[in-house]
Amino acid sequence: MKRTRVLLVEDNRLLREGLTAMLRDQTDLLVVASLPGDRDDALKGRKLNPDVVLLDVGLGSQNSLHFVKLFKRNSPNVKVIIMDLIPIQSELVEYVKAGVSGFVLKDATVDEFLRTIRTVAKGTQVLPPPLTGSLFSQIVDHVSDNGKRDVYKFVKMTNREREVVELISEGLGNKEIAGRLNCAIDTVKSHVHNILEKLALHTRLEIATFAHADVGFKSSSRDDTPMPDWKGGKNHHTSRIPS
Repeated sequence: MKRTRVLLVEDNRLLREGLTAMLRDQTDLLVVASLPGDRDDALKGRKLNPDVVLLDVGLGSQNSLHFVKLFKRNSPNVKVIIMDLIPIQSELVEYVKAGVSGFVLKDATVDEFLRTIRTVAKGTQVLPPPLTGSLFSQIVDHVSDNGKRDVYKFVKMTNREREVVELISEGLGNKEIAGRLNCAIDTVKSHVHNILEKLALHTRLEIATFAHADVGFKSSSRDDTPMPDWKGGKNHHTSRIPS
């Protein structure tokens, strides 16, 4: 039986050693190294030819997103799973664009943790359970499948809501937006509320982050664009990336 080669990158020593011990108990997994995430660990890790990389989002010595980009640049076929306690949706999109295949919460059960590794190793994308089935999971699917920064056209919004998104991305507050669009502040607040719900986001900053990341976003885009299909896995926390 071919064992899945796993590289663990975690700067917390206690957590790193605990995860390593757990992984080594699995007959189908082989830990090729357990690294603290130092600046040269991306190069060290690539030389070990792992199948899956488990990466802590909060590395103290370097930017984890930069680590992913460095690793995927020279080892594009390696599957990367990031580990975090509370996922920030806008950051997850950036990780997907960088080539991450899976996400696992640090408070996941052992079974969920191992299932994520095995599922990703087989070529399936895995999202954290709190985001499963949400609009955000469909956006992540689209980014993964197309590799394009145009996720907004897959979100059904009115032209006025798209105008509000553009103005938020320019740094305007509700009063300024109301003046620009010649409408009441309460109307703007209602639009912002609807936008947050449709994009499965929580703050205006996240709206602005998405708008800046999506160079193809235009207020004149049609508001009747169909949503991409999403299919959950057996445990309702996976979504398959079409080949």
